[in-house]
Amino acid sequence: MRKQRKKFSWVDGVLALFIAAFLAYVMVRLKMGLNYHWNWAAIPQYLFRYDEAGGGWTPNLLMHGLFTTIRLSIWSALLATIFGTVMGLCRVSPRLFRRLLGRTYVESVRNLPPLVLIFIFYFFLGDQIMTALGVEAFMESLPRASLSLLVFLFGPVSQIPAFLSAVITLAIFEGAYITEIIRAGIQSIEKGQWEASYALGLSRWQQLHHIILPQATRRILPPLAGQFISTVKDSAIVSIISIQELTFQGMELMSATYLTFEVWITITFLYFVLTFCLSMGVGRLEIYMRRTEA
Repeated sequence: MRKQRKKFSWVDGVLALFIAAFLAYVMVRLKMGLNYHWNWAAIPQYLFRYDEAGGGWTPNLLMHGLFTTIRLSIWSALLATIFGTVMGLCRVSPRLFRRLLGRTYVESVRNLPPLVLIFIFYFFLGDQIMTALGVEAFMESLPRASLSLLVFLFGPVSQIPAFLSAVITLAIFEGAYITEIIRAGIQSIEKGQWEASYALGLSRWQQLHHIILPQATRRILPPLAGQFISTVKDSAIVSIISIQELTFQGMELMSATYLTFEVWITITFLYFVLTFCLSMGVGRLEIYMRRTEA
C-alpha cells in the first residue's frame, strides 16, 4: 500500500506568509528603532582566517569554539549514556539497594542547579585532584604524536583539566535524565515478555540483553535524541569556568568588536546546525531500525 504524499494546503501557505511578514517586520524595527549599524562583512574573518605562513585558510575564534563544543558534547553524551544506562538498570533492579542507589542519584542531581555542580567539580576535581596528581605535567611529557592526538580529542593541554571537569559535570547532570529514559523504556515492555523469557530458562541478564533491551531501544531512541540535543545546548553553561567553547568565544568576540547581533545570530546558527544534524541523523537511524524490524 502506497503512502499518500502530504499536500501543501492553503493554511500552510498563509502560515508561511505570516511568519515571513513577521520576520520582515522584526528586521525593519531592528534597523529603524535600535539605530544599530549592521556589519556582517566582519563575521567571516572570525570563522576562518588566511594563514600567510601556512599558505591556507585556518579556523578562527568561532570555529575553534565550535570544535570545542563538539568535543564537549560528544564526550559528555558518551559518558552520560554510560551513567544513565547503569543507573537505569539499577532503577529497575529487583534488589532494593540498587533501586535506592539509582533513585538517590536521579533525585540528587535533578534537584541541583547545574551551575553548582560545575563549580564543585571544577574546584574539587580540576583544581585540586588533577593538580595534585600532576596530570597536566604528565600530558606535556607525552611523545609528540600522542600529544597531538590528545589535543585533537580534548583540546589544548592547559585546558584539559577544566575540560574534563566540564565533561564529568555535564555527564552526571545529563545522565540523571537518561537514567529515567532508560527506566521508562525498560518498564514499557510488556510483562509477558519477561514471563516468556523466564519460562525459557534465561537469567535476568540474558532477558535484558536478548529480549528486553533490543525492544526498549526502539522506544527510548526519540527521547534519547532529545537529551543529546539538550547536552549540546547545555554545554554553553561551562563557559562560566572559561572553557573556550562557542558561547565563551562569542562573549569574548562581542566584548572586543561590539558586533552584538551579528555574533549572537552567527552563534545561534552554528548551534542550530549542530542540533539539526543530530536530529536528522537520529531520524535516519529510526527509519533504518524500522526497516530492519520489518
